[in-house]
Amino acid sequence: MTDYNLRQKKDYSDWLVVSDVDGTLNNKFRRLPQNNYQAIDRFVNTLKGNFTLASGRSVDSIEKHYLKLPLNNTPAIVLNGAGIYDFSNKKMLRFFGISDKGKEVVKKVLEKFPKLELEVCTPDHIYLVNPKLYGPILVKADNLAHTFCTDLNEIFDLAWGKVVFFALPGLLKKVMQYIKSLGVDDFNFMSSSIVTQEMLAAGVHKGKAVLALADLIGVDHKKTAAIGDYFNDYDMLKSVYLPAVCAQAPAAMHKIAKYHAVHCNKGAVADFLNFIEKTY
Repeated sequence: MTDYNLRQKKDYSDWLVVSDVDGTLNNKFRRLPQNNYQAIDRFVNTLKGNFTLASGRSVDSIEKHYLKLPLNNTPAIVLNGAGIYDFSNKKMLRFFGISDKGKEVVKKVLEKFPKLELEVCTPDHIYLVNPKLYGPILVKADNLAHTFCTDLNEIFDLAWGKVVFFALPGLLKKVMQYIKSLGVDDFNFMSSSIVTQEMLAAGVHKGKAVLALADLIGVDHKKTAAIGDYFNDYDMLKSVYLPAVCAQAPAAMHKIAKYHAVHCNKGAVADFLNFIEKTY
């Protein structure tokens, strides 16, 4: 029997592979490399594997990237792990929201730094606080529905999935030092770029959501794999059985990876899926 026929007979229906979106699935120009599409199509529709996306993006923001892929309706992970969303039924399956204690910390931060720019993401909407540069650019780039908010009390009773703090690195450092001085640990922070810090509920991250999704669809944790490129993917890669990073990922990310894929511009997801098929 030829090697090709052996590969055709493989079945990955007991695997879950998850990919970050920006800088991983898509290239640095926010375009999907054709070899990524082809590899995902083969993994899902020929090899019967489960493939989905995990991103800091909201439901609206990730939807166009999810729907353009040849997937089998595996739910996606949104808001850096705060939500697991089923696009086939238009339903949030799991939501891990920020506590009232965490919201009070955000209010104190804004009182201390009144010019700080914030983005508050609920399960179905984005609220921009003190919008100046970063928030407006992001919502405009993806044409996302949003609302300007001048007082956090207006949205305090809503379910907050994540809060994004936008500022230059020097100010962000001061903000994080102030938060630490409050002595409250009812939340989790992660860096998603040099100008952003993202706040989630305590213990919430992409990794927790990936394993929760695996449980939902009946996949053993030893058959979970994920690929990412930045620090907001760190917990996800630490949580899954087979972690991979794109070539351009920071050195600290490479240290925890079991596979080192090519640069995202060259089709890192395709490289990773090919490795899984050849190796497992």
